Amino acid sequence: MYTLDVAPGVHALTRAATACYLVDADEDGLLLVDAGLPAFWSDLTGLLRRLGRSPRDIRHVVLTHAHFDHLGVAKRLERSGAQVWVHPGDLRIARHPYRYVPGRARAAYPVRHPSALPHLASMVGAGALWVRGVAEPRTYDEDLPFAETLTVVPTPGHTDGHVVVVLPDRDAVATGDALVTLDPYTGRRGPRIVARAGTHDADRAQASLDAIAATGAQVVLPGHGDVWREGAGAAAERARAQPVA
Repeated sequence: MYTLDVAPGVHALTRAATACYLVDADEDGLLLVDAGLPAFWSDLTGLLRRLGRSPRDIRHVVLTHAHFDHLGVAKRLERSGAQVWVHPGDLRIARHPYRYVPGRARAAYPVRHPSALPHLASMVGAGALWVRGVAEPRTYDEDLPFAETLTVVPTPGHTDGHVVVVLPDRDAVATGDALVTLDPYTGRRGPRIVARAGTHDADRAQASLDAIAATGAQVVLPGHGDVWREGAGAAAERARAQPVA
């Protein structure tokens, strides 16, 4: 499904406890922040039709990180002409999205956190096991053609190359999995860091909450869970208070 204008000119695509965001960037065309799961394609094309646009109007896919559940339609958009952007620290994962090491083995999480099972099952149903890497990702150490629309701020921890995407003219920040309002590995809600089943280094992820708070954005657009409208600082403060599973 999609929701129009979760922030000015920013439209949310949500499915299987996962979210990505289409940004109307005026001169920079359309940008997609993260790329969801493969099943997002029907949601994305439906949203584009609603806007009178097509996939070829998406010029850039801006990744907060390259885990499989944020890379789902990136390959298809790359084939239609979009450039896919990622931090150099996640370049390898962008090409091979299942080659990463979490902070803790995942096998026991569904047993310890049964409320996560519906979320994990829905992600599998949305294609989580069949995500393809991108062929020629670009990296944020290059000149960014969309720099007037957004800035990327490093927030390592969930992955080595995680960033948040700040949209200053929209008073919003897309936090990917550096700060979520639903942890798909535990089913717990509210601002928090994703469990170690998905987070590579929880200590670094905790430290990166300072960078999220420093954006000063009012609207937080997480990679999992509902949009948070009470400010990035308040979200980071609440996330710090939550134990990381």
